[in-house]
Amino acid sequence: MDIKEIISSINHCVDQLDFTTARRYIEDNIELVNKERASLKSNAREILKFILEKNNSGEKPLTKKEINEINVINTYAARFDIRGLKLNIKGKEQLLLKDETLNYLSADAKIILEGMGAIKK
Repeated sequence: MDIKEIISSINHCVDQLDFTTARRYIEDNIELVNKERASLKSNAREILKFILEKNNSGEKPLTKKEINEINVINTYAARFDIRGLKLNIKGKEQLLLKDETLNYLSADAKIILEGMGAIKK
């Protein structure tokens, strides 16, 4: 694909509110898209800005495995299964320390983990 096709695809995805596909296009072609950012629509520029900030901060995005682990934590919290929750978070301290993890935790999980002292308020 040449840069005009990529930009067109990204803008079309943004128009259709398909931000995940737009983000994938941007991540795959970050250098080319960054050079031609003036051709992007405002939402696409915001996605590009977000991706560049994440890359510059040095923080790695959560993997699918980590997201699945967070979903398991949310499930235990929703069932109020404290014992299962404690067993599940054992050894996952680094995951709970990541800033992005808080965005994926449910309200129940946040309250229980804060009470346990596993995450900060």
